[in-house]
Amino acid sequence: MDNGGTEMKGKSMIVLVFAVTALSGTSLTVQASVSSRTALSRSRVSVKRGITAKLTVKNKPSGAKLRWSSKNTKVAKVKNGVITGLRKGKTVIVCRITYKRGRKKITKRLTAAVTVRNNKQVYPDHRPYGKGVGAKPGRVVWSHNRRSVRWDGKGYWWKPEHFNNTVILKMLRNSIASLGGAKKAKTGWQKLFQDQNKRRGKGKKKYKKGEKIAIKANINGSGVFDDDTSGRTKMSYTNPVLLRALLTSLVKDAGVTPSDITVYDVSRIFPVYMIDLCTKGELKGVHFVGRNNGTADKKKPINWSHSFRGAVNYLPTCVTGAEYVINFANLKGHSYGITLCGKNHFGSFINGNEMRPPEGANLHQFLTMDKMKVYSPLVDLMANYQLGNKTVLYMLDALICAPSEGDDIIGSNAKWRQSPFNGYYTSSIFVSQDPVAIDSVGADLLMNEPAVTKENDSLKNNATVENYLHEAALVKKAPSGKRYKNGNGKRVTNLGVHEHWKDPVSKKYSRNLGKKEGIELVRIFS
Repeated sequence: MDNGGTEMKGKSMIVLVFAVTALSGTSLTVQASVSSRTALSRSRVSVKRGITAKLTVKNKPSGAKLRWSSKNTKVAKVKNGVITGLRKGKTVIVCRITYKRGRKKITKRLTAAVTVRNNKQVYPDHRPYGKGVGAKPGRVVWSHNRRSVRWDGKGYWWKPEHFNNTVILKMLRNSIASLGGAKKAKTGWQKLFQDQNKRRGKGKKKYKKGEKIAIKANINGSGVFDDDTSGRTKMSYTNPVLLRALLTSLVKDAGVTPSDITVYDVSRIFPVYMIDLCTKGELKGVHFVGRNNGTADKKKPINWSHSFRGAVNYLPTCVTGAEYVINFANLKGHSYGITLCGKNHFGSFINGNEMRPPEGANLHQFLTMDKMKVYSPLVDLMANYQLGNKTVLYMLDALICAPSEGDDIIGSNAKWRQSPFNGYYTSSIFVSQDPVAIDSVGADLLMNEPAVTKENDSLKNNATVENYLHEAALVKKAPSGKRYKNGNGKRVTNLGVHEHWKDPVSKKYSRNLGKKEGIELVRIFS
């Protein structure tokens, strides 16, 4: 019995050894098969300067390590498979793959031919027009952090859980500090208020407790067709988490009492969830005014610098009763081209057409001419003594950007290919005290972004969308010949500075290059 048991055990061991050997052989065969089919997703890539393209590895062996490089780093660079076009020319992207086959270390070399093309510069190059304004004249601060957005592209883009509140608040605070030339947001806000008061002839007066602030949000996508207060639309509007961050900084850093702040857009309906998010805890008392509860100040009609037929437009009392205004716009395309801080005030007046005040005012005719050197009502709004003249801060919400105001944000159409976005959401905030400079930067970004121009025929190759920027920057002697006034009889002589970046890779403007006049684009990247 003992011998028989020993014999059976021996046979079992032999069978087990053969089984393990056979299994290992199968694994090695599969690994070898996979490695023999390993390849880059593309063998040829064409990309424009400043634009990115993504390479991936097909049939990557398990546990493989990748090392990317460019044979000519002046033409294109690569990181983790993301290629960025730098200069017109050709190069080769190399991906070295290292993995193990059993105990043997294997290295494969995969290549892709890359051609970098020049961008078509739609906006004509010119010297800086106008003079920069602000505590740091012409300064636009750009804060970018990929960790601010964590949306997977499914469902509604605006849900607060899709954004990192801590990261966004830090981005906002750092932006305010930098805009004021300070190290902390508290000092930054003081500098902004002092500069704005100085420009209004009030000396370097700081913010005084009790002074009211009106924040013009862009709620264009909410309540477009009805009075729905849910905000359940995939169209774009002010990011709720960024709005809360702005309010938090105003209260905790600038020392503003919540009840002295009103967020408004008298052409749209604020979502209930947004109001709840932005009025709880330390923000309790903040007011929200939409078209459902806005009150017209009949003593403060908007006076245009050009004569045309349309309804009389009145500013809301939340604006005329405020000492300061914050213009909180979106970076996005529009069915008329672009919509930035300049057009944001199309939601700042009441005229009897509750759903479409700009149509009641007959303003859209001036945005659809596709011409330069024509009157722009946007300049009148930028110069208005109750609006632009009171504005202490201009902001562009660029966390997730839409190709146009009427487009649903579905994730894929909001992922930008420019550097540094690299196929992800824009995840950015832009701030300035110069309304012309910030919209100039926004115009450059929009015109040079394939994700936008592919979906927006009104913007693509249409340089006339910047007509209002030329009119605003050259307002003292506007190209249209129009004499712009501030809505209260005073001639306007300067609103800010306008120019375009020198190239789409560095995205530098005149002040970045050491010039005395022009835009200064300051980056805060994390």
